[in-house]
Amino acid sequence: MNTESKCNTDSAAGIRPVPYERMTVLSAIRLAAIHTWPAAFCPAMFGIFWCLQRGIPITAAQCILLTAACLLSQSAVNTLNDYADYVSGADSKEDNVEASDAVLIYNRINPRHALFLGIGYLAGAAGCGVAASWHSGPAPFIIGLTGALTVIGYSAGPAPVASLPVGEAVSGFVMGGLIPLGTAAAADGRFHWEMLPECLPLILGIALIMLSNNGSDIEKDIRAGRITLPVILGRRRALCLYRGMLGVWIALLCVQPVLHLGSIGLLSILLTAVLGRKPFGFLLRAGLLPEARIRQMKSVAGANLIGNGFLAAAYAAFWLRMLPRG
Repeated sequence: MNTESKCNTDSAAGIRPVPYERMTVLSAIRLAAIHTWPAAFCPAMFGIFWCLQRGIPITAAQCILLTAACLLSQSAVNTLNDYADYVSGADSKEDNVEASDAVLIYNRINPRHALFLGIGYLAGAAGCGVAASWHSGPAPFIIGLTGALTVIGYSAGPAPVASLPVGEAVSGFVMGGLIPLGTAAAADGRFHWEMLPECLPLILGIALIMLSNNGSDIEKDIRAGRITLPVILGRRRALCLYRGMLGVWIALLCVQPVLHLGSIGLLSILLTAVLGRKPFGFLLRAGLLPEARIRQMKSVAGANLIGNGFLAAAYAAFWLRMLPRG
């Protein structure tokens, strides 16, 4: 039952419907869920400094536009997902969700306005991507179109990606792999497939965000008819997969910086170990339980910001060291 039919039902029953609140700038920011932006920002920074490290020319304007495109795409995903969860009745205040993660549940914003906002974010992302890549040939447009279709299909259609057992793999590859790949393609018009192995920590970290969410929501997703990977595996086996992926991610964050960046990579590892002790430690002990969902999501987001953030920063430091002195 959609929101409009609910209001009609209330009117027929003689209950005066509560009017919608108007969409404000603050509401738009909350729907964009900027606390999730590191999942898009870190891959964008990685792609930019990967290009600079290898001498692939990319302008400051392109860097700004491509980063904006990534953040707007993430905002579109968050907003459209909030809209889809609200109109389908998949989320409620009893489902261990924060107000910042379920804006339409905690605020009476017209869901149609949220839908238009999500489309607007996606259009803005497309505009920034085109402006950064118009001279680079078809490669960045192919990657960008793939990403845009994934954003739309994540929450929409008869079989949304978020409701399928491939959701973790798709979200990890699109954000952790296609964002850097698209950035490099925008720079010189080529598909740099050779960068994908170096994107593995980004792919795994982002996939773990979705696995954290779905692993904590097994019971809710079963009620909603979603066939996510944890629903198929069950909590025990999903937890085994989760800890296995987490272990591989941590190992890659420890090995890859040194493998590709030498001694500068050691600083990335040290900073990740010191500052990431709390979020990574919680994830290693986590049980993917519904009552711990909020802390689980905060920890995996923080781990991505620290682990993948310092990985991208190490590439930036390596490029800065390459610059001529004087």
